Amino acid sequence: MKILILGAGQVGSSLAENLASEDNDITVVDLDGRKLSILQDRLDIRTVRGRGSHPDVLNKAGCDDADMIIAVTNSDETNMIACQVAYTIFHTPMKIARVRATQYLKYPQLFTHEALPVDVLISPEQLVTDYIKRLIAYPGALQVLDFAGGLVQLVAVRAFQGGPLLGHELQELREHMPHVDTRVAAIYRKGHSITPMGDTIIEEHDEVFFIVDRRNTRKVMSELRRVDKPYKRIMIAGGGNIGRRLARDLENRLHVKIIDHNPANARMLSEELEKTVVLLGDASDEELLIEENIEGTDIFCALTNDDEANIMSALLAKRLGARKVMALINRAAYVDLVESGDIDIAISPQEATIGSLLAHVRRGDVEMVHSLRKGAAEAIEAIAHGDKKTSKVVGRAIDEISLPPGTTIGAIVRSGEVIISHHDTVIESDDHVILFLVDKRHIIDVERLFQVAVTFI
Repeated sequence: MKILILGAGQVGSSLAENLASEDNDITVVDLDGRKLSILQDRLDIRTVRGRGSHPDVLNKAGCDDADMIIAVTNSDETNMIACQVAYTIFHTPMKIARVRATQYLKYPQLFTHEALPVDVLISPEQLVTDYIKRLIAYPGALQVLDFAGGLVQLVAVRAFQGGPLLGHELQELREHMPHVDTRVAAIYRKGHSITPMGDTIIEEHDEVFFIVDRRNTRKVMSELRRVDKPYKRIMIAGGGNIGRRLARDLENRLHVKIIDHNPANARMLSEELEKTVVLLGDASDEELLIEENIEGTDIFCALTNDDEANIMSALLAKRLGARKVMALINRAAYVDLVESGDIDIAISPQEATIGSLLAHVRRGDVEMVHSLRKGAAEAIEAIAHGDKKTSKVVGRAIDEISLPPGTTIGAIVRSGEVIISHHDTVIESDDHVILFLVDKRHIIDVERLFQVAVTFI
């Protein structure tokens, strides 16, 4: 597939890295020649220096025969105009744009072929907000990812003392919960993946990924760790797009406080939010945090645009007694450092954004993609089509399918019914199949499994 990526920032660079290794023809366009040089030194891609919305630049980048344009520059306007130019002049089939400003997003009629021809809108702030909300809904989870419209969830938890399954074999899970079906998709121990088998013993600090009907998520979590009490009090550092959205979405259910250092923004937040307590100040101010009862806060979310400020305020909040802390971290190099310390969860906007972009790049009928473990692993929702003659999966039991190494089929959604997969589960046409790939390098093999032979009509 020939793909043009406009913008060599963190999202554009990460996307190029993800796609360049998958037999795609990638061209990255950016105004910053230094960023392009760094990318070209690391990846087998083509780069073009220039403004991505200019017709001459797009022409030089090969937009005339591109399959897709992904506009992820720092300018909403550049991204939207680039899609307009690609549609009008070059007739590019698929146009994806990152748009951050809510002033645009609240008018969906703007994004039509008669107005601004954007086929797919990506809003990183909304994706991250939704991700944080799921983590807050399931205290103790490291990740909570939705599939099939939220019917199925992939949940990551760290096994701790107090979980009934700790020190026991995985197959005992069914004995503990005879009426709950789940599938452990992967286990990471000291940073390395372990293939889950019936006789695998869960050890303390194992990172366990399981797939389950969302109605049973809490029950399965309780097997791996002592159940955390629901969050009631949340403190948010940063009143930008993510902080504001999160406060607005949670203020009717939780006691919310939000801290912002900008007087004008704090005033705007106090006018927009109805029940949230808005504080003007610095989230790294120890006296302010103590005065606002940080030790009685269930979860502290550092969501400013400054990685260092997020890390420092989260560490301070933890030291002062906050029950759980999470920090928004843009730089991938910081994530490992942060998660090995006192910060409970590091949130990567790039990982959330790239997953939603990959769903439109994957070959075959792919509904959802979640990028995991800094892009090394992947969870996807693919739709099976065809019949036993034209498909490599339809009409076959799970143990008859030649899955790539480290790939697990965790669940199937059939006409709204969640079926946790077992070795004898047979896949039918139109099934939504949830897969976990420990090694994303095998994604091409998975795509081939779900591609229908040309004889299918």
